[in-house]
Amino acid sequence: HEKNTPLYRWYFLHTKSICQSSFIHIYPIDPQIYCIQNTNMTAEILSIPRAALHGQVTHRLRQMLVENQIQPGAKLNERALCEGLNVSRTPLREAIKTLAAEGLVELLPNRGAVAASLSVDDVVHTFEVMACLEAQSGALAAERVTDLELAEIKALHFEMMAAFTRRDLSNYYRLNAAIHRAMNAAAKNPILTATYEQVNARLQALRFKSNQDEEKWKSAVIEHEQMIDALDQRDGRALQEILLKHLHNKRDVVVMQLQIHANTSKDKNQKA
Repeated sequence: HEKNTPLYRWYFLHTKSICQSSFIHIYPIDPQIYCIQNTNMTAEILSIPRAALHGQVTHRLRQMLVENQIQPGAKLNERALCEGLNVSRTPLREAIKTLAAEGLVELLPNRGAVAASLSVDDVVHTFEVMACLEAQSGALAAERVTDLELAEIKALHFEMMAAFTRRDLSNYYRLNAAIHRAMNAAAKNPILTATYEQVNARLQALRFKSNQDEEKWKSAVIEHEQMIDALDQRDGRALQEILLKHLHNKRDVVVMQLQIHANTSKDKNQKA
């Protein structure tokens, strides 16, 4: 639209044919203030493509699992999730299958879908592999990253630092994960990327939780600043070492948290 012409937004209710919907007419009073006026009219409904709906449901459910809104080992209640996500069971079940393939959900006989739960040994072994994958990604990225890719990684880093300053853990984790994926992509090795995605999926929830300790979070931020400096200098060896240290520190925090949780649960059971 040209400047000072009316702006229109359409909101459509879910239906199969024609329905009454709210038409919101927004027109400017001055450059900063808009007046909203409601009128009724008939409009044809545009349905959401199935692939888009599947992606939305998968993203939201993945976020719930990663952020521990659904605790490890908990059964996924389809009825409650359908109501909470405002979807039918078909897209929800498709999302659950996708997340099972990623390792965030376990499909158990006679029990259904449950949030994945890793033992201490599982965590140690997975982090060992992940540390090597991250380090290799860093070494190759330092050699192959383009100026444009580097600029994007730096921009993500600045956004992540802003989220850290606000103590916005959800957005911090999202941006943190995007930085690690971007460095992996800059390595330009499709086999490495496929392996990285598969292994990392098992650790997403644990990596998120590891930043809930304030001091450990601050240390992780310092390590991220060192990563960006090493990548900027195209110093593959330094970036490799920083990433190995970063992942080993994450492993230690996660193992400590799991052990504390196990001891707490044991004490509760004994008292009961």
